[in-house]
Amino acid sequence: MKIGIVGAGVTGMSAAWDFLAAGHEVTLYESEARVGGLAGGFKDESWEWELEKFYHHWFETDADLLKLVAEMGASDQVLFPRPKTSYWIDGRLWRSEISPSALLLPLSPLAKFRFAAAGAFIKLTPDWKSMEQVTADAWMKRYMGEEAYGKFFRPLLIGKFGEEYDKVNMAWMWARVKARSLRLGTFTGGFQAFLNLLAEKLTARGAVIHLNTPIQAIGTQDGKPTLTVKGETIVFDRVLTTTSPGLMMKLAPQLKDTPFGHQVSGLHSIGAVCVVLAIKEQLLTDGTYWLNLPASSPDKNANKFPFLALVEHTNWMDKSHYNGDRILYLGDYCPADHEYFTMTEEQLIERFASVLPAFNPNFRPDWIRRAWAFRAPYAQPVPYVNHAEKVPPLATPLPGVFWASMSHVYPWDRGTNFAVELGRRVARQMLG
Repeated sequence: MKIGIVGAGVTGMSAAWDFLAAGHEVTLYESEARVGGLAGGFKDESWEWELEKFYHHWFETDADLLKLVAEMGASDQVLFPRPKTSYWIDGRLWRSEISPSALLLPLSPLAKFRFAAAGAFIKLTPDWKSMEQVTADAWMKRYMGEEAYGKFFRPLLIGKFGEEYDKVNMAWMWARVKARSLRLGTFTGGFQAFLNLLAEKLTARGAVIHLNTPIQAIGTQDGKPTLTVKGETIVFDRVLTTTSPGLMMKLAPQLKDTPFGHQVSGLHSIGAVCVVLAIKEQLLTDGTYWLNLPASSPDKNANKFPFLALVEHTNWMDKSHYNGDRILYLGDYCPADHEYFTMTEEQLIERFASVLPAFNPNFRPDWIRRAWAFRAPYAQPVPYVNHAEKVPPLATPLPGVFWASMSHVYPWDRGTNFAVELGRRVARQMLG
């Protein structure tokens, strides 16, 4: 078959891997200048390794991702160090991963017990389906208790989902806890090195990847799917699109008044904002790699910190890969109409960097050698109660056209591993 794929991110390229293995002809169309989508990276001219625009890491439980890497013959390029992660509570850093220091968390003995028991229950529970019938807010208040939930998880939910924090279902939280491992992984050279290697292996097998080539329309002709590219309509036997819900409806407006189109339009999501700083000195001198920051209000201007997470990447990866730069990620989630998406890069960088003295009083603006700001309006689906029934099928009403997006990895959270799983799952369905 002649197969067209819209998007050369992890999902599209994983599907292409299996299409090629089955002997089919594959063409991928990517609107960006590089493969990778939201997992893609960038590189300062002085660095040896790439960095991700939006922060990523792998877990040791990422079986689908690690299986694909093994098939690529690149398992020796995967690294799994164990970093230190912490919470910021009342002006102090507290270790967040399971360790003896967890016994020192600022909670009463009963709250510590309920905190640990609820976490163990989530980790050991094999089925998520009953959990999607209740919100994470209601479940945690009931089983974890107000003290532990109010101090640890509610601030994180508010920081991530804003005004919708108490509408997100518990299956989403179950998946976040279930998938985690203490060791976090990356690929030698950065994730872009993994993505580039996958693209190279696809082209070596015969795939054609067109970069800087946005699709203009998805349609049908004589019962077969078509893609319109640079004004030309190309006929395929199968088409896979991996776009956001909004772009899917823009490319195929004929779906608007169908039950499928209503499902797509009913999906909700939020965007991601990430400021990356190359600085001259270490900020988190205790060695913390990932610092979760609390939010007491959906109004970001009312919180102490204007972002959700501070990641000192070089407390996990050696700074020698970045020519001695210390690398900071200041990351946040917000709706696509939030002011973070209309501020200039300079304004956003200044807003985020202004709070860094809270973490290290020695910090000065002249520590910053270089700064970048990245924004993506579609970065995190918002799963409400009974969300499974709201996710559209992979097969669209258009003959031969399939759609696989971040919304389809539910209940799992968006991430490289689940993008691989989704790509290979939709490939099986398309080939079937």
